[in-house]
Amino acid sequence: MIAAPVITAGHLTVAGSAAVFAATDVDDLAVLTVLFLSARATGRPKRWHIWAGQYLGVGVLVAVSLLAAAGLHVVPDRWVGLLGLLPLALGVRGLVLAARGIDDDEAPRPGIDGVFPVAAATIAGGADNVAVYTPLFRTLAPADLALTVAVFAAGVAVWCLLGSWLGSHRRLLQLVEGAEQWLVPVVFVALGVVILARSALA
Repeated sequence: MIAAPVITAGHLTVAGSAAVFAATDVDDLAVLTVLFLSARATGRPKRWHIWAGQYLGVGVLVAVSLLAAAGLHVVPDRWVGLLGLLPLALGVRGLVLAARGIDDDEAPRPGIDGVFPVAAATIAGGADNVAVYTPLFRTLAPADLALTVAVFAAGVAVWCLLGSWLGSHRRLLQLVEGAEQWLVPVVFVALGVVILARSALA
């Protein structure tokens, strides 16, 4: 007779943490897909920039949530929506450079090149993450909290792999090769507008 699997509290913590991560990072997956498309089509940003930037951004969001859960308000609630100005500014500058026809070698392309712009986009889109993570972290015992953070770290890897896979399709690459100079800045502008709109409606 095959014994039925035993569901432990640890299993529930892992499942719940995975669900929370997926629910709060759906929009981030779309951004990652565009970045990986850009990386394959033009070489910018480098793939390791995307991975490192994603880990750095999520790490900052988790750290801020942990501090908030401990009762330390690092960023006042009314200012959280202003994080949307980060990707908005990066996107607008990218569009201005594209409109001027500035070549990649003549000037850096903000918002798509380097670890910190990728991390900035992740952090800027993370207002919802902090709002969800903070009360969750307050309810967890230390062991469950450590397990949750580990699940989030694994989730970042899964998201990067999934974004890389989605960004590897040949048809999408062919589209991006012609429109990459405009596509990524447009995505960043849209992200910034959505964040600011959510804040205004909250």
